[in-house]
Amino acid sequence: MRRLVAPLVLAALLALAGCGGPGGSALGSADADGDPATDIGFDIGNAEVPECPFTEAQATQLVGEPLVDEGNCLFGDGKGVASLSVTMASETAGLVTYDYQREQADSVYDQVTDIDAGDQAYLAVKDIAGEAVVVSPSGSYTITLSSFERLGDTPGGYEQVLRGLVDALPL
Repeated sequence: MRRLVAPLVLAALLALAGCGGPGGSALGSADADGDPATDIGFDIGNAEVPECPFTEAQATQLVGEPLVDEGNCLFGDGKGVASLSVTMASETAGLVTYDYQREQADSVYDQVTDIDAGDQAYLAVKDIAGEAVVVSPSGSYTITLSSFERLGDTPGGYEQVLRGLVDALPL
């Protein structure tokens, strides 16, 4: 049931926004200039989706291990084991899904902590993985680290690297 909450809320917001109406886009009607990106049908956040915030070299430096760019803001260890992924979304999408993501993190990770980044943010870790979610006016980011042996073997390893990645975001 919990997995249905965010999609249902988003569907309701889109329906209220007039989704699919005359002259509209998937998120509402166009503004006076005809630009649907600036009028999404309801006033909540910025609708712009940011680009991947890291290059292969930056990801390698921030994680502290050689990484290979596997496309779509996914960086792997080249062995198919460890990975860093960054999912970008608009501020609007981040605001709509943040509470749901935070609730899911509470059930998946051993430790979830609110952090001071953007407008809303948290950091979640367990022994083999970590996640950070940041919602800001420049966009929303979900950063996931998984299966880095060195980070799991080091006390606070995932948390330290995630904090460095969050600090490097273009907020």
